[in-house]
Amino acid sequence: MSLIVQKYGGTSVGSVERIQAVAQRVSKSHGAGHQVVVVVSAMSGETNKLLELAHRCAPQPALREVDVLIATGEQVTSALLAIVLQEQGIPARSFLGHQIRIDTDSAYGRARIQRIDGEHIRGALGRGEVAVVAGFQGVDAHGHITTLGRGGSDTSAVAVAAALKADVCEIYTDVDGVYTSDPRICPQARKLNRISHDEMLELASLGAKVLQIRSVEFAKRYGVPLCVRSSFDDSEGTWVVPEDGAMEQVLVSGVSLDRDQAKITIRHIPDRPGVASKVLGPIAAANISVDMIIQNASTAGDADFTFTLPKTDVARALKIIEETAREIGAQASSDTEVVKVSVVGLGMRSHAGVAARMFETLAAEGINIQMISTSEIKISVVIEAKYGELAVRALHKALIEEASLGA
Repeated sequence: MSLIVQKYGGTSVGSVERIQAVAQRVSKSHGAGHQVVVVVSAMSGETNKLLELAHRCAPQPALREVDVLIATGEQVTSALLAIVLQEQGIPARSFLGHQIRIDTDSAYGRARIQRIDGEHIRGALGRGEVAVVAGFQGVDAHGHITTLGRGGSDTSAVAVAAALKADVCEIYTDVDGVYTSDPRICPQARKLNRISHDEMLELASLGAKVLQIRSVEFAKRYGVPLCVRSSFDDSEGTWVVPEDGAMEQVLVSGVSLDRDQAKITIRHIPDRPGVASKVLGPIAAANISVDMIIQNASTAGDADFTFTLPKTDVARALKIIEETAREIGAQASSDTEVVKVSVVGLGMRSHAGVAARMFETLAAEGINIQMISTSEIKISVVIEAKYGELAVRALHKALIEEASLGA
């Protein structure tokens, strides 16, 4: 008998009929003698509807109240699945984040899990019940409801699996695994049988929507066997595993596109120590994540400072930056018509020339590079949004398809 954690995303539970189909899959695992914990997202589109309601009530609603509101999406789904399972004769019990309890910090909208008390779930499993957990949510030290950010149900599932020492965590979604690129953009993309934690971490942080980055971090840190599978068929899916030597033989494993990008530029800032801290300090205090950073110095004694951030944070960040800019006599502007395109692969550690080939490919398509960022196993560039999909297809052909043919 194994302890299995299964997570179902919004499209998998998008209607009563789909919830019934999920219940049948859960029933099959339970009937085989396994202990089963199910973590669910809100029904597809529900979180967006709730956010729209909040913003109709106020342009910038209080983040605490927004978390209270959007956490109800997962509450609905968990209760519905428990009801369907019970109707099918399977003992089941639903749990909300504060009932488990999933302790988080107080960063509303993007809270981080600090501890999970699994005793209530263990009790349910010991009684032969399926535990149905509302993903995406937790509770802070003051008893306030928190949410974990977009894709947070993945994080809930892997964290619960780690806390319970589950034998496997299965992430069920509307795709049948991890692909070398988004098949909707690049029809030649192919499914990977397995991918390393580090490659998946990079892809998740660079716009790949299959897994949320913190879920992969939990899986790597606590050794949780993780599999991405389709909720609509029985294909094997993709295993996210520790790396081995054979993986470095593949030069590039994936090409990703991140549309949720914007950049802010501050021009004519004094070129002296401490200015970058003065610019980014208030941004960090507002809990806004910054990604790529470039500072260009001029011979006139000033500099231009540019950084990227999530598009959803531009308005807040620009308001903060404009105050700083006035203090130092600089000018701030934003650009939301940009995207980030990245290539990822363990083989880049031991093979030279990937960056040159990447830049040659983009140049051949007439695509200008605005910013560049690298790590040991990835290269990212910021380009105009209108060229995003073209860049992905061109890079996939040059670095994956042609490389495969050459092998």
